[in-house]
Amino acid sequence: MKKQLTFVLVFLACSLVSAQWQSKYEAKMHIDGNDTLKYRIMYPKNFQEDGNYPVVLFLHGAGERGSDNEKQLTHGGKLFATDYLQERYPAIVIFPQCPTNSYWSNVDVNRSTYPIKLNFNYAGGPTKPLEMVMDLLQTTIQQPYTNDNQVYLMGLSMGGMGTFELLSRKPDTFAAAIPICGGGAPDSVSAYAKKIPLWVFHGAQDNVVNPLQSMEMVSALLSAGAYPKFTVYDFANHNSWDPAFAEPDLLPWLFSHQKAMP
Repeated sequence: MKKQLTFVLVFLACSLVSAQWQSKYEAKMHIDGNDTLKYRIMYPKNFQEDGNYPVVLFLHGAGERGSDNEKQLTHGGKLFATDYLQERYPAIVIFPQCPTNSYWSNVDVNRSTYPIKLNFNYAGGPTKPLEMVMDLLQTTIQQPYTNDNQVYLMGLSMGGMGTFELLSRKPDTFAAAIPICGGGAPDSVSAYAKKIPLWVFHGAQDNVVNPLQSMEMVSALLSAGAYPKFTVYDFANHNSWDPAFAEPDLLPWLFSHQKAMP
């Protein structure tokens, strides 16, 4: 009985802690005609309308798609929501949620074998969710309290693919980006290669998204004259976001960058 009671108390304590940081993200909707993008947004502590805050956009993976406006916080939400990080890096952090049957990136995904086969089709235009994300981001950075020289982009898995594509579609928007276990169209990097610093992550044992996907993007960036950071974890499978989030220099590196002036 004592063991059961202890388990219940620990479970309740963990649930309370989770609820505390999740509650920092306000649930909102971005509506464009008949289309709706659900998202969560966290404002800095002691937010001021006359402030000048960086903006972080985070794109989740395929497993967090849906309509509950909650699952997208599963990986990465807590990273920005601790009291320490909110004090050290006060920023506006946005987690949009992609609908279940869609994708951030315009890519054909073949799951008949693993790692999955990916055929990117940027020429077909952005998916509706990515189009909505771009509109939401533009609406956000037009606010007087945001610093448009410090707009950052992160994403994992499907969101890593969305990160690479969004960089190619908005090469003058971001100050730095972190794509994790993603991939993209190598011929698209010339639009942003010399403008936006990247830190790319992948797990060498990834059996979902082949690490060669990230390697091809990094190779293309190097060929275009860029100098990306590239971290491959020899021990990691697809969830390379866990060691990436644990990197002590991750957020200091991200927030150290400001958009290059033309």
